[in-house]
Amino acid sequence: MDRDLVETKLESLRRCVERIAGKTPSSVDQLVRDTDVQDIIALNLQRAVQISVDVAAHLIAETEATPPSTMAENFEVLQKLQIIDPVLAQRLAKAVGFRNIAVHSYQAINWNIVYQICRHHLEDFRQFAKAVDHHLRGKST
Repeated sequence: MDRDLVETKLESLRRCVERIAGKTPSSVDQLVRDTDVQDIIALNLQRAVQISVDVAAHLIAETEATPPSTMAENFEVLQKLQIIDPVLAQRLAKAVGFRNIAVHSYQAINWNIVYQICRHHLEDFRQFAKAVDHHLRGKST
C-alpha cells in the first residue's frame, strides 16, 4: 500500500473540511445569497467526498474484498472490513449522493441541505480520517 499517498489524501481531506468550516456562513439565508461561498463550499464538499472514496478504494484494493460497483459501496465495504462503523458508512454513502448531484447536476442543489451538512456533518469526514489513520497505525505494528 502506498501509505504516503493515503496520508497525503487525508491531509487534503482535512484541508477541504477546514475550508468548508471556515466559509460556512451563520445562516442558510446568507449561503443562499452568496454565490461565491456556495461555489467554495460545493467544490470542497465534492472534493471531500471524492477524496474519501479514493482513500476507501485504495484500502479495499489491498484486501481480498470484492471491489465495489458504485462509489457509495466503498464505504459499505470499509464497514464490512471493520475500518469504519456502520453509521459512518451510511452517512458517507449519503454524501456520495450529494456529490453526484453537484457534479452531474441531477437536480438543483438544495442549499438548505448543504447548510445542514456544513453545520452537522463535517465531523463525518473527520471521523473517516481518524478511522483510516487508526487502520494505518494498526497495519504498521
